Amino acid sequence: MQANTDQHLIEQTLQGDSRAYGTLVDRYKDYVFTIVLRMVKVREEAEEVAQDTFIKAYESLASFRGESKFSSWLYSIAYRKALDCLRKQKRTRTSELLEDITEGDGSMVENALVQMERQERSSAIRRGIMELPEIEAGLVSMYYYDEMSVKEISAVTELSEENIKVKLFRSRKKLFNLLGHLVLPETTNSHRKSI
Repeated sequence: MQANTDQHLIEQTLQGDSRAYGTLVDRYKDYVFTIVLRMVKVREEAEEVAQDTFIKAYESLASFRGESKFSSWLYSIAYRKALDCLRKQKRTRTSELLEDITEGDGSMVENALVQMERQERSSAIRRGIMELPEIEAGLVSMYYYDEMSVKEISAVTELSEENIKVKLFRSRKKLFNLLGHLVLPETTNSHRKSI
């Protein structure tokens, strides 16, 4: 067994090696935080929920059976913790923008105008995701940013695969309506003219 696999690190953690769990935390902290932030939308609360997720995962680690990927199991905990936080908030939170997500090496961009346009579009998409209802924002994040399959998302959320597909379809439509003029100006303008 390779020394750096999730399963090996889990076994080491269960044998008392706290550094092994630290490696797992480092490996997944950004993903967990991103999913949680897109759902709760307030950075300070997202940090707290992400921390609670790792505490809960540590306390429940012995119950992880390896039937799914560790990341899916961990995302499932994060998703439920975020839902708990949303229930407590009762819609009294304020929205914050996500930190910029690295889109690759800037040196590959041919000129500054192209880079600025991409950044504006990326920022608009992130703002659009923040405008989606919390559960839809989480699903979109898992599917597009974390590249999880519908089946993996179903395991995390306990929603049916069909329900997830419907929610993703509706979320894409909402995003298009919110951002069509910013992300696809030519398509939106020509579509409007033809109506």
